[in-house]
Amino acid sequence: MPRPCKRRRIRGNPQSNYFKPAGILIRELKETELEISEFEAIRLVDFQEISQEEAAKQMQISQPTLSRTLASARKKIADSIINGKAIKISKDLN
Repeated sequence: MPRPCKRRRIRGNPQSNYFKPAGILIRELKETELEISEFEAIRLVDFQEISQEEAAKQMQISQPTLSRTLASARKKIADSIINGKAIKISKDLN
C-alpha cells in the first residue's frame, strides 16, 4: 500500500488558469493539465530563482519530491509548446 501524499503548501495563484496557442480554436486543441503543485514549483524555482532546497522548504516537501514535480512540470510545458497544446492549470490539490 503506497504512502499517502503529503499536503503541499501553495502560496502563488496563477493569474490565469488556461493558456493556448494563438490562432487555433479551443475545440481543436489538445490539453495538457499542469497541477497546482507543479505550477508552484515552476514559480519558485524558475521564476523567483529560489534554490530547490529553499523551494522544497517553502512547499513543505522533500527536495527529491520537488525535483520530480519540477521535472514533470517542465516536461508538460515543453510538450505543450512543441506540440501546440493548451495548458490548463488545475486548482485541485491531490
